[in-house]
Amino acid sequence: MTSAQRKRKEIHGAIRNAAIQEFARNGLAGTSTQAIAQTAGITKAQLHYYISSKEELYQQVLGEIVAQWKDIFFLSASREDPALAITEYIDRKVRHALEYPDVSRFFANEIARGAPEMAPHWNDLKSAVEEASGVIQEWIDSGKIRPVDPLLFQINMWAVTQHYAEYEAQTRVLMGKPEHSPLDADRIVAEATQLFLQRCGLHSKEEEEKP
Repeated sequence: MTSAQRKRKEIHGAIRNAAIQEFARNGLAGTSTQAIAQTAGITKAQLHYYISSKEELYQQVLGEIVAQWKDIFFLSASREDPALAITEYIDRKVRHALEYPDVSRFFANEIARGAPEMAPHWNDLKSAVEEASGVIQEWIDSGKIRPVDPLLFQINMWAVTQHYAEYEAQTRVLMGKPEHSPLDADRIVAEATQLFLQRCGLHSKEEEEKP
């Protein structure tokens, strides 16, 4: 990669990160290209060299977030082991929310306003959810877990794991964690994991190892 290509990649990354931050805080209507450029550390003219409009940038970032959600879904090599699959999924989801809270807030804000920009992305999201529901139903049918509603089980996991990003201010007050101090990811992961494993009639690895 040449220095010019590397520089271009860095600017693209800065624009993406700035867009997520500004859209998460102010929404599409409340965000200006000037604000995005300022947060990205470039001029407005430079920004418009890389994008045609904030609406196009919003769609681009929204699509990338949906793709991230698909990548985080727990359908992996551990799909034959529901306890491991659920444990790994919750761990990834919580840690992603804590590390990139504005990603969750961006997506939550879009959904909260009626999801007017989601039309191009619903099929990708639904296909991932349907695939995961199919695996959960296989677990139920084979007697690996207690019967659950496969769709609502997923939605409830999203609600719990994303809460710590979308309601970070409330969480910090209740947990006595000042701004910029890290939340206790291990504590959050452990509690959420136990909650959903128990719903399935499963046990965590730590519980199984207890004498």
